[in-house]
Formats: sequence, structure tokens, C-alpha cells
Amino acid sequence: MATVIGVRFKKAGKVYYFDPNDIWPRPGDGVVVETTRGVEYGEVVTGSRTVNDAQLSSPLRKVIRIATPEDIHRAETNEKREQEAFKVCQEKIAKHKLDMKLVSVEFTFDNSKIIFYFTANGRVDFRELVKDLASVFKTRIELRQIGVRDEAKMLGGLGSCGRPICCGTFLGDFQPVSIKMAKEQNLSLNPTKISGQCGRLMCCLKFEQDNYDAVLKRVPRVGKDIVTPDGVGVITDINVIKETVKVRIRQDDDSFDVKEYPIDDVRRPGPGDAAAVREPRPERRPRRAPEAPAEPQEAAEGEAEDNKRRRYPHQKAPKNLSTEQFFEKLQENGGVTPVNATKEHRRRRPAKPRPEGQPDAPATPEASAPAASEPTQTEEAE
Repeated sequence: MATVIGVRFKKAGKVYYFDPNDIWPRPGDGVVVETTRGVEYGEVVTGSRTVNDAQLSSPLRKVIRIATPEDIHRAETNEKREQEAFKVCQEKIAKHKLDMKLVSVEFTFDNSKIIFYFTANGRVDFRELVKDLASVFKTRIELRQIGVRDEAKMLGGLGSCGRPICCGTFLGDFQPVSIKMAKEQNLSLNPTKISGQCGRLMCCLKFEQDNYDAVLKRVPRVGKDIVTPDGVGVITDINVIKETVKVRIRQDDDSFDVKEYPIDDVRRPGPGDAAAVREPRPERRPRRAPEAPAEPQEAAEGEAEDNKRRRYPHQKAPKNLSTEQFFEKLQENGGVTPVNATKEHRRRRPAKPRPEGQPDAPATPEASAPAASEPTQTEEAE
């Protein structure tokens, strides 16, 4: 166990614990403390109290002194210098044409370092920028990239509720928020309605989630059976804010009615409770496929022939024959030119002499198909 006080260095910033060191400042007093960054000026937000050692992440640092008028004056002077440094840094960013947005500037209490906070879509090469800033301010320069939530926390603004945003007023740490919380709270899943100034899910969704979890554990889910003073019914809706449920119950005339009951007046069904009578659903008639008209076999064959023609709209081109194949076909056909021979084969004469006893190839296409009454060259030779 350790006695500590809570100190905050920024508005709505994180609270850090320090050893009061027999000074015992009160909430609202300014104190000068020693941190990992050096000597800092902060404000006491919580009085002295006892904390378990498990809650302390690092060894406690002691409070140096309660802030004097000179310390308060230095802190106010640093705030004015931060505004001037902000303008200078913006000019340097425009000069170097860097794709970054400057958010805030912070001077340490002892003026040993200046911290510039910025946002950017990716990595930024700001080495030349740091050199220019160091030549102007003659001190250590640190550029720190932050996220969109930290940007909204530093800049502040008004939320959709009309009040200042939570992270800029009292929220010290960011709590994880998921879309499941919006579903359980029956909110619209429209991103413009459940997003904050930073473009992320609103932090206030986390505030009511514990109450929703506690209430939803007391009753079954929607669509389950539940025992009411009027009998067993089926849950149709749960109102967490009013802590009521709507139940569909069967009446004596076989009709169904929806009634609303407080959560304390209903309970989960036990082993001896009967199952709820559910409202019958209308039967759906199966759809019948349209019957195709009977077609005769001739029409089916004609359709198959048409499909074949559509698939092969053009006849295949005849295969071109080589010179040797041409004369072989010519010999087989008894001197008649093959049908699939090309014009070039028909006009070309054999390059080498034919063996004895075989007819020569006709010189022209007309001679290849003589009339039946005219004698052929072979017949004349005989």
C-alpha cells in the first residue's frame, strides 16, 4: 500500500500518481514534479489516498514543491510561446511542402525541449524541417505523430448531443468501442449517427454498455419463452432503458395479444412450465415449374439440326493436297481430278515424269471431265 496524489498535466489528460513527500497539496493546487521528461508543472486533481502496489506501474516520483507565483508565470509564458511556435512551424511545413497537419505544440516547463504534434496519412520525412526549427528556437525539437482520436482530444469541439466532446473535457483514457455495442443498444448503424468528431465510434457507447449487459442477463433473448403473470409467452421486444419486455401471449379465444411487463414480474421458464403456444405461420405453396408443351419428334429433330447449324454456321474448308497426294487421288479416280484439289494443283503439271502405263494429268480443268460419248486418251492409245 502507498499513499499517492493524482496530478494531471493537460486538460482532460491522463492522471498520474506521485508521492506527496510530506507536502500534502490539495486538489486544484499547482505543483512542480519530476517526470521522465524532466521537471513539469501540473495540477492536483485527487487528494491523498491509499493505492495498492499492483496499480503502480513504476516507482513513485516525489513532488518537488507547490507551485510558486514564478512557476505559474512561467507556465503562462510557455503557453504564449506555444502559439508563436505553432505559426512558425506551419510556415516551415508549407515551405518544405510536407503532407502533414500540425495539431498542437508543447513546451516543457524548463524549456529544454519543444514537442510538435501532427497527423499524417503515412510516414513523413521531416528531417529538414527539424533542422530549420532547431535553428530558429535553439533547443531540442521533437515531432510526434498522433492519431485522429488524440487530435480531436487536443482540438476539442461539440458532439452530436450538443455538449463538449467527452475526450476533451473529462475522459482521460480511450476505451475500446465496438459496433456490437451499437447493435445491443438498438441504435442506427448509420456511420454518420454513431461516429464522433474523430470519425470513429463515439466513446459514450461504452458508458451505457455495462447497464445493458446487466439488464440483458436477467431476461432471455427475443424469440424465447418467458413466464408472465398471465401465462407463458414469447418475447418480442426488450426495452433496457425502461426495463420492460413485450410478450406475445395466447388468449382464451385462440387469438394472440402483445402485453408489456416489468422485468421484475417475469422469469425464465422452469422444468415444470409448459411451452409457449406460438402463432401459426401461413403455409407456403410450393411453386410448380411450368410444363413445356409436347413437341413431335420431327420438330425436335429439326430443332437439333438448327442448333447444329448455329454451332457450325460454315462448312469446313477442304483439305489442301500435296503434289504426290494429288496424283495418287488422280490415279484412284481413273484420271478424274479430285474434288478437294486446289486451283493451283489443277493448273500445275507434274514435276517428274509419270511411270509408263499410267495416264498423264490433264492440262486444263475442262479436259479432266470429258463427256461420256467422247473417247479418252487411254482409249485412243489402245
